[in-house]
Amino acid sequence: MTTLRVIIDEMLSPTAGGASRYTAELAPELILTAPRGCAVEGFVSASTEADYARVTEALPGLAALHKSSLARRELRQAWQHGFTRLPGTGMVHATSLFAPLARHDRLNDGDQIAVTFHDALAWTNPETLSPRDVSWHKSMAKRAEKYADAIVAPSHAVADQLADLLDFGDRIRVISGAASTTLVPGDDADERAAQLGLPDRYVLAIGSLEPRRGIDQLVRGMAHVDVPLLIVGPTEHDLGAILAESGLPEGRVRALGPLNNENLAVALDRASVFAYPNLEEGFGMPVLEAFTLGTPVVHSDAPALLELATDAGYTVEREDEATYPERLAGAINQILGDGELAERLKYSGMDRARAYTWRSTAEKVWALHADL
Repeated sequence: MTTLRVIIDEMLSPTAGGASRYTAELAPELILTAPRGCAVEGFVSASTEADYARVTEALPGLAALHKSSLARRELRQAWQHGFTRLPGTGMVHATSLFAPLARHDRLNDGDQIAVTFHDALAWTNPETLSPRDVSWHKSMAKRAEKYADAIVAPSHAVADQLADLLDFGDRIRVISGAASTTLVPGDDADERAAQLGLPDRYVLAIGSLEPRRGIDQLVRGMAHVDVPLLIVGPTEHDLGAILAESGLPEGRVRALGPLNNENLAVALDRASVFAYPNLEEGFGMPVLEAFTLGTPVVHSDAPALLELATDAGYTVEREDEATYPERLAGAINQILGDGELAERLKYSGMDRARAYTWRSTAEKVWALHADL
């Protein structure tokens, strides 16, 4: 029996970020698409029995769940310095840079390891991470440069960035993710919409207030848009300074705070426009999720988003930061005021989303390890 050991610790991350959602979607598909004679095992850092139960329940068919004796913080430091190994031998797939990168013999022992870079923010936008996280990412990247047999990037944009930063040679493989399969409005959508206070028409955005997200520029642009902007992630307190600076009337911009999948699905499905003004992006899963639900999308011309959306969204150039807010507003108003355009973007987005599936992602991961 051939075994693929997958580092699924991101599923236990206290923050449900992109890597966590990516892992939670990819891992079950790896189990479902395992070739004959192959099994999938998981590996996590030390956690609670409830966490272990949650992982095994989410991954039916998992052959085994290996549990480190070290908690995530300690294991993260140990792997940064090349300490501790995984049990067993053979193939290892890490859904992030959190991986046991050390010397191994792929040719004689069959050991191999592939790691995933979701972005290059530690180099392109280090201010969005803590100094400790920047140091950790760069240190793990150097270990990947030395020991990884394959590097997975979610887009050609990220692959190109990595190729410029590190000497990975021909080890980089572009394997995209897909939209979350959990964002489906349920039968109680009307009730949830009422609880969230969703208006009949609104623009929706998702993201933190990091400068690279462009949320602050989108907020400034709302001075030229007549419908409200609802933002998933930040709280009203978080938005206080930006709103005070914008001078917008009360109610024009509202923070929804963090939303669970059920509420997010409703908010995204009922939005008139989904705005994704990110100045820097590795892939753009929220754009695909909006496409899947048929919501028209306005997005920046960040290379990864152009690659993802092609012509299925309404693109706004980032150049000339001073006028970016007004141009975002102009794109939003075009969709709000043109029913035919909104309809075209709805169906082109849905068509584009069908090109990305987690099954395809998992099959490409298996093919990558077979090639190694």
